[in-house]
Amino acid sequence: MSRKKIDEEKDESGSSEKLIVAQLSEKTLLATGIRVGTLIKTKDMEKFISKTRPDGLRIIDLEKILSRIDIAAKAIARSDIKRIVVCSAKEYGRTPVEMFCSLTGAIPITGRFMPGTFTNPLYPEHIDPELVIVADPVVDSRAIDEASKIGTPVIAICDTDNVTSNIDFVIPGNNRGRKSLATIFWLLTRSVLIHSGALTPDQQLKYSIEDFETKIVEESVK
Repeated sequence: MSRKKIDEEKDESGSSEKLIVAQLSEKTLLATGIRVGTLIKTKDMEKFISKTRPDGLRIIDLEKILSRIDIAAKAIARSDIKRIVVCSAKEYGRTPVEMFCSLTGAIPITGRFMPGTFTNPLYPEHIDPELVIVADPVVDSRAIDEASKIGTPVIAICDTDNVTSNIDFVIPGNNRGRKSLATIFWLLTRSVLIHSGALTPDQQLKYSIEDFETKIVEESVK
């Protein structure tokens, strides 16, 4: 896979992103906070922002979120899924990544990314990925750096304050919220399964967004 291949998917996507939200109403989708960005806008992410709220928060264009999820899903579905690695060092990304990988067959790496995972063939847990997906380019910067060194393309979920250097394809969206991350990976999972033929567009994914959401474990009160 190369950056050129991912970009080519864009020309074929049309309005097919509508298929991946067949189970969701627009109200339900917006309630997840998927398009609510930060107060900061980088030059890299400016093209994905539709407006700024009175409180200063940037709002990401929902149509672009859905379109690029679908583009990424097409590229993923045409790759060797067993060589796709999905990373999230942040806690909120753990369950979404694990659910995506369990349903698609990709390789999850959650928590700390060990140095040499991609670059050191002598490392016992070494992986030679065809494609790397990260939940946050800041928190998952080590995975991006190693993927870049070996020439492996990277798909990243990027918020309005992210810089996209060494990222080959951006999925814009709120990558900070528990529910928004769960929603993005739910949508990506469903789209990958549709494009791989494991699910038809009119079939429902048997798991809900809540199933993709990392649960907060509350400390017991002493």
